[in-house]
Amino acid sequence: MKTATAGTARPPAHPSGAGGRPRVPRRSPNRAVLGTIGVIGFLLLWEAVPRIGLVPARYLPPASEVLATLGERLVLVQFWTAVGDTVLTWGIGLGLAFAAAVLLGFVVGSVPVLRAFTSSTVEFLRPIPSVALIPLAILLYGTDMASTLLLVVYAAFWQIYIQVLYGVSDIDPVAEQTARSYGLGRLARLRYVAWPSALPYVLTGLRLGAAVALILTITGQLIIGTPGLGQQISVAKNSDATALVYALIIATGALGVAVNVGVRALERRMLSWHPSVRGEENA
Repeated sequence: MKTATAGTARPPAHPSGAGGRPRVPRRSPNRAVLGTIGVIGFLLLWEAVPRIGLVPARYLPPASEVLATLGERLVLVQFWTAVGDTVLTWGIGLGLAFAAAVLLGFVVGSVPVLRAFTSSTVEFLRPIPSVALIPLAILLYGTDMASTLLLVVYAAFWQIYIQVLYGVSDIDPVAEQTARSYGLGRLARLRYVAWPSALPYVLTGLRLGAAVALILTITGQLIIGTPGLGQQISVAKNSDATALVYALIIATGALGVAVNVGVRALERRMLSWHPSVRGEENA
């Protein structure tokens, strides 16, 4: 009977383990399917809670009634006018905040003395809630759209500005010195070294700022009374139209989802070269 020696090659162990059966890779659950199931389950729970009397229907109408009310609003011109006013205010405010934050962030972040000089001022102003500026906004602009823009720009600016500062400080000094050694000027280094290095931070700030800008847009319209979905929610609440209030809240939530999806798509497109995005696509 032959025995295996140390030099004899042994067949590799079967990856399937016991029994020699091939191991079937587990498929990850589809996120879209799970999300849809979650939404349906939430709506069924919402429908049941007022129906069985856990919460009075005058405070929480059934989901079917709210969705029917939303469907009625979707065919009205006034609804889409309010959506347009909300998107316009959000877009202008976010655009102004983004331009100011990127420009100021690169200037301040590139000069260490200037960054140190302004750090205490930033740490003082950044924690101030934007809603605390509502009396000032009304005093300056009344119920005009500019009053809500003041809140939106102030809130979104800090979200983007801090990320830009982080991005500028994260520039690889070796890459910076290499660019200098090749004779690249300040603008060329900004374009080919600083901007690509800081871009992931800038887009993260844009994503955060977009969400905050939408929140402050609705808040300003709700409290100040500038035209938009927030104003319609306030009018519906004062008219005791509870189902309409919930319907408009759902509309603002859908708008928030659309904003997030759009900014995410922009982020993936502009960072298609970045390892984080390529790893996300391959996962």
